[in-house]
Amino acid sequence: MGLLDLLFGKRKQTVLEAIERGAKIIDVRSPQEFKYGNVDGSINIPLDRLNGSAIKKLKKLNAPLVVCCASGMRSASAKGMLLENGFDEVHNAGGWHKLNRWMNS
Repeated sequence: MGLLDLLFGKRKQTVLEAIERGAKIIDVRSPQEFKYGNVDGSINIPLDRLNGSAIKKLKKLNAPLVVCCASGMRSASAKGMLLENGFDEVHNAGGWHKLNRWMNS
């Protein structure tokens, strides 16, 4: 097992375990990006709309969150924002394509 497998394999395992425990997948890409492909069951809340009302909606889900986007940059920002707003368990899955592969392999 290489260093990258060690580093990213742990993230994959953690994300998939969270999903198995009922985590909700939040895709923070734009609606246009989301329309052309997404992870089944994911919720689209663009990063620029991740504000008070969206935060309240997510808190009502009462579940761990997994955030994804196109490459991992916006989802990293979203994770930070969510943690700052009192969420206890937020996982950055990175790109949605990768998350989709993880879930279907």
